[in-house]
Amino acid sequence: MLGSTHGTFTTDLRARVVACGQESAGCGERERGGLDVSGRPLAAAVPDLDRFFRPESVAVVGASDTEGRPGAGITRQLIRWAERVGARLHPVHPGRETVYGLPCVPSVTALPGPVDLAVLLVADPLPVVEELATTGARFAVVFASGFAETGARGAEAQARLVAAARRAGVRLLGPNTNLNAFEEFRDDLDGPAIALITQSGHQGRPLYALQELGVRLSHWAPTGNEADLETADFLAYFAERPEVGAVACYLEGLKDGRSFLLAADRAARRGVPVVAVKVGRTETGARTAASHTGKLTGADDVVDAAMRQFGVARVSGLDELQDTATLLARARRPRSDGVAVYAISGGTGAHFADLASAAGLHLPPLAPATQSALRQWIPGDLNVTNPVDSGGHPVGDERGREIIDALLADPGVGVLVCPITGPFPPLSDKLAQDLVDAAERTDKPVCVVWGSPVGTEAAYRETLLGSSRVTTFRTFGNCVTAVKAYLDHHRFTAAYRSPFDEAPRTPSPSLRKARALLDPGRRLSEHAAKQLLRAYGIRVPREQLVTSAAAAVRAAGLVGYPVVMKASAPQLAHKTELGLVRIGLTSASQVRDTYRDLTEIARYEGIDLDGVLVCQMIERGVEMMAGVTHDALFGPTVTVGLGGVLVEVLQDTAVRVPPFGEDQARAMLGELRGRALLDGVRGGPPLDVDALVEVVLRVQRMALELGDDLAELDINPLVVLERGQGAVALDALAVCR
Repeated sequence: MLGSTHGTFTTDLRARVVACGQESAGCGERERGGLDVSGRPLAAAVPDLDRFFRPESVAVVGASDTEGRPGAGITRQLIRWAERVGARLHPVHPGRETVYGLPCVPSVTALPGPVDLAVLLVADPLPVVEELATTGARFAVVFASGFAETGARGAEAQARLVAAARRAGVRLLGPNTNLNAFEEFRDDLDGPAIALITQSGHQGRPLYALQELGVRLSHWAPTGNEADLETADFLAYFAERPEVGAVACYLEGLKDGRSFLLAADRAARRGVPVVAVKVGRTETGARTAASHTGKLTGADDVVDAAMRQFGVARVSGLDELQDTATLLARARRPRSDGVAVYAISGGTGAHFADLASAAGLHLPPLAPATQSALRQWIPGDLNVTNPVDSGGHPVGDERGREIIDALLADPGVGVLVCPITGPFPPLSDKLAQDLVDAAERTDKPVCVVWGSPVGTEAAYRETLLGSSRVTTFRTFGNCVTAVKAYLDHHRFTAAYRSPFDEAPRTPSPSLRKARALLDPGRRLSEHAAKQLLRAYGIRVPREQLVTSAAAAVRAAGLVGYPVVMKASAPQLAHKTELGLVRIGLTSASQVRDTYRDLTEIARYEGIDLDGVLVCQMIERGVEMMAGVTHDALFGPTVTVGLGGVLVEVLQDTAVRVPPFGEDQARAMLGELRGRALLDGVRGGPPLDVDALVEVVLRVQRMALELGDDLAELDINPLVVLERGQGAVALDALAVCR
């Protein structure tokens, strides 16, 4: 029951959020760079890593040619790599005059000239890093372990190492890394390449082996502890490389959440796909990752949302990482989101179609003209709508190629998938060749699932893997995952607008009002928390804080019956459980008696009240929640979801990392299982979704401006009223950092 209207909404919610603070003119600038209102950077710093991957001169400190010692094998690898990239290699060792026939110097200070890259194979790299200041070295790779991944003492040693590198003007890779950056990459493969970033060298091995399946790789960055150079640096660099068709990442932790998002933003702007395995979904995985790399893993739901927010395709396994990155690197922009499934068996087609549809892929009926054409070659008792079942025999002659060409010519088909569950030569050999030949003449992706567990068949090893235009999978599930990621990526990049371009740079006047309400290290009372919301233009009920029964009666008259009465104190988080909330009071006598009851309960519970709230009663609407929490990796985050007393039970929420725009605020609502409640249920009217989106954006502004001072903000319930009537925060909790 409303006692007054809340005003009208403009159609441009972004304008409303800016208007709530009437920002200065400088806030509207659109140039990249600088800092946002929270003091965080708005653009990725892209390091020049050309001389890391293709140096002109390399020093190998701790070089060895003593056979049987680990250093000897590593030195041989580096010598071969230096020859391939055209670099001069200088062995450094105090006890040798030559290493594998190359002149050896006793220390880096004795190098004959400047070096681009120093590879440190010594147990104690600190003295060497300090000496690098005299060499003009730009990069150093620290192979040794025993640093932050081992605990506090190791972290202190790592900090000393980083400080020395900064004094020397050297960018550092590692420590606790390996030399995968200096592997041999095949130069006989064509097409866009995959660039690889891994924090564990061993976990990158399956992707490196993709070269044996005809997939081109261009770079491998093994980041280790990321004491200096981190995943974000390499991601931003790879996004600029013309030969890179996709970036594949194996991540155990992220050094800095904002840096990663800025790098992902750079890739999204350029349309470069990023696919990632990020461990730490479970408590055990997170704990293991932290012990391995010595970095924060971040709450997994926040990591998941942040990656989705910036277009990073997160997959679960290394096999999915290989297959998804391969398709995304090779496939051109789709003409349509329709997926056509072509099989030689009705059961095979139905099985794949089930999995594809369950994943959200669109399998449209083929155009009538296409179906008519297919009937020339496929018997009338077999399906030609989608999936298409040829029955097998047509693939043995010219009909096989005609069927494939007709499917690819259909304007509603963006991707063709042909699942082959097992070899049946010679028909399967001809089918594979027809698919390869057709793929060479189309810009639509052609995907094949070769289900044979053997994998030695010529149709697979030679025909399918010999084509860079066909992407071949070994399982239905991986094919579905990759095709969905491919279509999602292009849908995402087509509509992408970087939120960093529109992030506020100057504080709003709301900030000054809000800071006056904060009480560092303490929880605010409900009344103070609502004043905080009001400062940012978030609507709250009419209410008064009173300290006597007589004042409560007067307040009820001003607020308007019926009223709600609540005990108010900073330490009160769950008032309902203590009986400290009463609703639907309709008379002065009820208000007077309730005031006495609430204060008596508070005294009994030992609660020091700052008063009793007499509030306007809002009777109709759907209870939602919105809030701010502080993530150790990404900083302030914004959450929206179903609210009320069962919020912890339902756990129906969506989260985003600021900054984000109206499109992401609406996408958050779309992720909720209970989203349909906002459209009206059981004959009820549709609710004010625009007002809810506006609240989310205003909460985001609070997160940006107060995020470092506000540990937690919880608006619950946030009642969303009928369309055009707004949303009202009935209760709020705020905890100051």
